[in-house]
Amino acid sequence: MDTEQIKILLERYQQGSCSPEEANIIEQWFEQINSRQSTLVDDTALDLQLDEVKQRIHEQITPAPRVRRMRPWLLPSAAAAAVLLAAGLFWFNSQRQPTVNLPITQLPITGGNRVIKDGFVEITTPKGHQENIKLDDGSTISLNANSKLRYPEHFGSAERSVYLDEGEALFNAAPDANRHFVVRTAEIATTALGTTFNIRAYDAENKVTVALLTGKVKVDQLHNSQDNNSLILMPSEQISYDRQLLSLIKTSFNKADEVTAWKQGYLVFKDAPYIELMTGIENRYGVTVINESSKTAWNYTGNFRNESLTEVMDIICIAKSLSYTIKNDTVYLVNKK
Repeated sequence: MDTEQIKILLERYQQGSCSPEEANIIEQWFEQINSRQSTLVDDTALDLQLDEVKQRIHEQITPAPRVRRMRPWLLPSAAAAAVLLAAGLFWFNSQRQPTVNLPITQLPITGGNRVIKDGFVEITTPKGHQENIKLDDGSTISLNANSKLRYPEHFGSAERSVYLDEGEALFNAAPDANRHFVVRTAEIATTALGTTFNIRAYDAENKVTVALLTGKVKVDQLHNSQDNNSLILMPSEQISYDRQLLSLIKTSFNKADEVTAWKQGYLVFKDAPYIELMTGIENRYGVTVINESSKTAWNYTGNFRNESLTEVMDIICIAKSLSYTIKNDTVYLVNKK
C-alpha cells in the first residue's frame, strides 16, 4: 500500500466512514503508541499537538488528511504520530505484492449482448458493464453486470412478465391496472402494479433478495406446496429467499441509495458473506476473483465509492489478514506470509 492508499484509509477513519474492521486496525496502531504514554492530554496541548501532527503528515502526504479530534487516550504525541505513519507505510509496503492499478470509472452503460429468440428479447451483460432497457409499456430496467434478462418483444393483454435468469436489476414498472408487472427468477415471482424495486439473484450466492423502493409488491415463492408462501412488501422493506432453507424472510432497510448503489458503480457491504463481496468486486471492476487462501467463510462490512481495484483489495486484505496478487484480469487471494 502506497502513501496515497494509506491516506485514504486514514481519511475514512477520520470521517467515520470506514468499516469496523478498518477502524479496529487504526485504533490498534494508536493503542500501541499510547501504551508508551502515561498522561492524558488537555485541550490546549491537544490542539497544539493536532497542528503539529497535521504539519508532519503534510510533509509526507499532499494534501494533508483532515484531522478530527479523537479521544485523549487515543491520541498519540505528534512525534509518535509521525513515526506511526512512517512505520505504517513501511509495514504496508513490505507486505504487499506489486499490483496493477485499474482506472476508476463508472461502469459503462453499454456492452450488453442483445438477441431475439422465439419472440423474446434476451440481454446479457458481461462483468464491468451495465445496461439500461425501456420496455414497450413504458417500464424501465437497469441491468447490473454479469446478468441475464428475458422479456417478450410485445406484452400480451393479461400480464407483463419479465424473467431475471441471473444477476441483479432495478425495475421501474409503469402503472397498468389491467396487467400486473411480474418479474420471475428461478425461485420467486415478484408482482407489482406500478412500483420501483431491486432484485438480486446471482447463481453463485445463497440468497435471492427483493428490495422495495416505492409502491407495493407481492412476492410468491415458487415450487412450494405450502399455502402460506407469499409476502407483501411496503417501501423500505425487503425479502431474502434462502436457497438452502427454501424460506422467505422479511426485513427492512434505512437507506434506499445503498440498495441501488451499484448503479453508480459504488460498493456497499453490510455483514456481507465472502461470495457476495467477491461478486460485487467482479461486477464493478470486470475481473475474476480466485480464493487460494485457507479463509473461505467470512463476512465484511464497508463501502467504496471511487477507489481503484487495488485500493479496495488493499483495505479488505488488511481487515482480513490476507494478501493478493493481480495477473491480467484475475485477482488471487492468498494467505499472508
